Amino acid sequence: MSAHTRGEELKSDLEIAQEAETRPIVEIAAKIGLTEDDLELYGKYKAKIKLEVMDRLKDNPDGKLIDVTAITPTPLGEGKTVTLIGVSMAMSKLAAEMGKTVITTIREPSMGPVFGIKGGAAGGGYSQVLPMEDINLHFTGDIHAIGAANNLLAAMLDNQMFHPTFRRKNPLNIDPGSISWNRVVDLNDSALTNVKIGTVSKKDIDGYPRDSGYDITVASEIMAILALASDLKDLRRRLGRIVPAYTHDGKPVTADDIKAAGAMTVVLKDALKPNLVQTLEHTPAIMHCGPFANIAQGNNSIIADKMALKLADYVLTESGFGADMGAEKFLNIKCRKAGYKPNCIILVATIRALKLHGGAFDFPPGKTPPKEVLEAENVEAVKKGCVNMVKHIQNMKKFGVPVVVAVNRFASDTDAEVEAVKEIALAEGADAAEAGDFHARGGEGAMDIGRAVIKACEMPSNFQLLYPDDMPIKQKIETIAKEIYGADGVEFSEVAEKKIQMFEELGYGNLPMCMAKTHLSLSHDPHLKGAPTGYMLPIRDIRPSIGAGFLYPLCGEMRTMPGLPSVPAAEDVDIDENGKTLGLF
Repeated sequence: MSAHTRGEELKSDLEIAQEAETRPIVEIAAKIGLTEDDLELYGKYKAKIKLEVMDRLKDNPDGKLIDVTAITPTPLGEGKTVTLIGVSMAMSKLAAEMGKTVITTIREPSMGPVFGIKGGAAGGGYSQVLPMEDINLHFTGDIHAIGAANNLLAAMLDNQMFHPTFRRKNPLNIDPGSISWNRVVDLNDSALTNVKIGTVSKKDIDGYPRDSGYDITVASEIMAILALASDLKDLRRRLGRIVPAYTHDGKPVTADDIKAAGAMTVVLKDALKPNLVQTLEHTPAIMHCGPFANIAQGNNSIIADKMALKLADYVLTESGFGADMGAEKFLNIKCRKAGYKPNCIILVATIRALKLHGGAFDFPPGKTPPKEVLEAENVEAVKKGCVNMVKHIQNMKKFGVPVVVAVNRFASDTDAEVEAVKEIALAEGADAAEAGDFHARGGEGAMDIGRAVIKACEMPSNFQLLYPDDMPIKQKIETIAKEIYGADGVEFSEVAEKKIQMFEELGYGNLPMCMAKTHLSLSHDPHLKGAPTGYMLPIRDIRPSIGAGFLYPLCGEMRTMPGLPSVPAAEDVDIDENGKTLGLF
């Protein structure tokens, strides 16, 4: 069987989305038992779901939970979102025959990557969610609200340092050198990574002078909090626990101390409600939250998943980047907080990524290998690169959950390459391995994967966490480093050692770890491909996300404000003479 052509014979993602029939969102809601009264409409084709729906659904049994993750990706990604949508549409066809329903829960895109290197983030080809343009831009304003709440806390924190009108001089005894709370903007703008704020003047009306910086909005702890909050009261508690600074004598200063958390909650109360949209095949998708998995937990919200699990028989969700990143955090952080027991993990693989891990070519960020190298048959490189896939299969099986390998097939992938991947996956512990060309054919192109997932959901799922709450901080980090990344051990910097001691003294030792590292390698070094071993994982710092409820160790160099590539995707975005959007991939 040959794959359908991807690229030349297909229209662009934007053209497909613009030509698609989009049905009124109230029709989509009716498919899963929601009425117009359960919705807050944002126009005709998107809506927020009221949180009160959960009261009515509380006695409904939970459906099956499936997480979509991937092998270690190339810089352009491997179509994990496309796979999520394609497989969910296929499963909707199959489930309908059994009188069952399927919901997709999906993350919201950040405008930084949309205008940067990746382009749009609502799927692609014939496996997309609609309305594509709205979703990739302002949508329902959730990310704007997160930015406003984040920056409100930053402004009120600096206001505590010195307020000239009332002669307020740091009543909380805040140590300016301890402030870790940055302002945010939802764009890739590396020029703002490090900035100086405030000036010295006679009237001192321009703020307290200090070094600071900006993060991208989706890297804010508030995004993580929104994704992990169980309800509005829990959101308020979590916001109040944020620790943006310490006093001169080392005591935490919280958002409640600054008296900012109440106003932040008001800004975020609508953003807490999940958003209902639809796929190209008019199946329901709940889109909510979107933190990056290399610097946060990289999953959509607990509220979205819990709502979907009460409304549908099968729920497919997605974790960011490779399984060592988003899926590890889905399992060790999100499932721990929510009490989930997932039924299946879909591990997405592509032939081109396996060739990369097999040494067929280099793929540095911002530079694409020559087409003839990328697409040339190379079965031996694919087999060699499968060492990366095998490590991810082994990692996911450690959690006791069935694993289905899904090959996201491109037009240039040969039958020999695809069969080699499937054979190795099955031999190394995957419960099933199938290929699909859902980018070109939508749900019809993912039917084999859909059948395998439904079958896997009937298998026993003996879910277990990788480490307990009461394990010491160092041991938690070492467990992840050795068991998931394949490291020999961990090297803690002097700063990290001091932070560990301080956090344990402050009572934060029971929190899970949210490892911040590159997504381009199982290790901390993006240049180490395959399944590297024989290295020590460096931890240069550990930072608190007390509101979210985790600590995040920094492995090597990690940026919380990405930059633009040499040719940003924004250069191709425009409108035509009729006001129609162009170039939004």
